[in-house]
Amino acid sequence: MRFSPIAIVGHACVLPGALDPTELITAVLEARDLLGRVPAGRWELAPERALVVPGGSSADRAYSDRGGYVTGFEGRFDATGFALSPAELAGLDPLFLWVLHTAREALRGANVAGDSQARTGAIFGNLSFPSDSLSRYAEQQHFPELTAAVGRAPVDPRNRFMSGLPAQVLAQALTLGGDCFALDAACASSLYAIKLACDALHDGRADRMLAGAVNRADDLFIHVGFTALGAQSPTGRSRPFHAEADGLVPGEGAGFVVLERLEDALANGRNILGVIRGAGLSNDGRGRGMLAPSAEGQVRAMRTAYEGAGIDPRSVQYVECHATGTKVGDATEIASMSEVFAGATQVRLGSLKANTGHLITVAGVAGSSRWWRPCAAASCRPRRTWTSRTRRWPARRFACCRVVSPGTPRGRVSPVSVRSASVATTRT
Repeated sequence: MRFSPIAIVGHACVLPGALDPTELITAVLEARDLLGRVPAGRWELAPERALVVPGGSSADRAYSDRGGYVTGFEGRFDATGFALSPAELAGLDPLFLWVLHTAREALRGANVAGDSQARTGAIFGNLSFPSDSLSRYAEQQHFPELTAAVGRAPVDPRNRFMSGLPAQVLAQALTLGGDCFALDAACASSLYAIKLACDALHDGRADRMLAGAVNRADDLFIHVGFTALGAQSPTGRSRPFHAEADGLVPGEGAGFVVLERLEDALANGRNILGVIRGAGLSNDGRGRGMLAPSAEGQVRAMRTAYEGAGIDPRSVQYVECHATGTKVGDATEIASMSEVFAGATQVRLGSLKANTGHLITVAGVAGSSRWWRPCAAASCRPRRTWTSRTRRWPARRFACCRVVSPGTPRGRVSPVSVRSASVATTRT
């Protein structure tokens, strides 16, 4: 079944080293490493007390304290102008504020922030892991004497509901009248959200949709968790498809896009950043484990997207890859793309994770958003780590993005594919 095209008419982000899309593009074109050590006080203990000791056990410890951290947001966020007062927003975890800010900025970017949002909905990924505020709340409930002794201020109890409540707060703050909910599909969350938002537009349940994701989980939990899974990079380096890649580096952030049916966007004179022409979802089902993805499932998702878009995979110019830097994951991705792009030559591959680390729920929308701009570079090497590719790399079929070149002129169709769930888009 053909996929009715959906226009991308606005987007916004809060990411490591980039509090808006322009800053993100600049960071990518400058090949900046946006990773750093955990900010002081974030873990509430000295990092060395949480890190694996050489030769020691990794149980309940992290290999590294490096990650992709958002900084400077407090100076950018304006709590006024929402349908909820600043007093009502006070006490909420930054997770909530990142959602409110990026969603509103995306609407502003689409020049529709002042319009009625009665027919606007929002679907976004949210990692259902304890936020900083939920962790502090739990500490206060279980150790009230200890937390009182150190003078910790009471935590707003609304932060208990960090998984679904951000969607309700967003709907109230922006007076959204359409579907509004959060979901957790791990790394594929934002692309699942985009696909479901497209469904809402196709079904006529909304005329405009916000879609994206947020990840602002308790960072110590994330680092310790990925270490326990054997997925975190001991060196703290994010190196997609690199021959010496040794795991992923966690990152955080938020990103939203504004979607409208293409015919509506054209009729309304919107500035169209890109067009979604197909989307494919799949699940591996019973497999070898969470860190051993199925190439067959990935192939199914990509082919579904390309068939719905009516795009021959051999015509695709660029693929924004998932490419976390784990050996099994990257090798599986290369295997699945080799099958889907059989017959293609020099399809360019890239991954924003080389700059920001693995943003988890936000990975898909963040990686794709650098291509949803009229002046985005046609190809760029995110970091120098691409200079030594994995031995499984089929050089004739795929090319690393190494050279910065001008963007595709407006009006030309340039097929771009985004991995995780699988979304086929074109830039206009």
